[in-house]
Amino acid sequence: MDLKMPGTGGLEATRRILHANPHIGVLVLTMFEADETVFAAMRAGARGYLLKDADLEELIRAIHAISPGEAIFSPAIAQRMIHYFAALRPTTADLTFPELTDREREILDLIAQGYSNAEIADHLVLRTKTVQNHVSNILSKLQVADRAQAIVRARDAGLGLERRDELCQN
Repeated sequence: MDLKMPGTGGLEATRRILHANPHIGVLVLTMFEADETVFAAMRAGARGYLLKDADLEELIRAIHAISPGEAIFSPAIAQRMIHYFAALRPTTADLTFPELTDREREILDLIAQGYSNAEIADHLVLRTKTVQNHVSNILSKLQVADRAQAIVRARDAGLGLERRDELCQN
């Protein structure tokens, strides 16, 4: 299936073919390698995605792969997908403190850098009371008694190791 076709485009043609014959395996063969195009083709139901510069051997291998239901991508597309999904991996802090919201994690990082509630509030354009509420939630979620214990936990996880002095200058 070529994605750029006159009349009905390749994505719509793929949808229609699979609606009428769900057992058919659609292999996209195109020049387009943008992530959005690959994902759109997969959402339409394509089982494979090759670029038009694929050699005959690669094309034959892909046809044989999708026939029994496998998915296949050209090496360039596979690499792009790997990089795309690798970028979506949670950070170490996300894994270390899954109970914290993104905002709480951000505030914990600033606490671990040594900033006061007032400085954090100023930087994040929040009320000091809001920051205090976040700090209380952080202490509770981390099950620590005070700010010092939270700082130790954060630094052990790699947060707050560099004080960003420009924080108060912005």
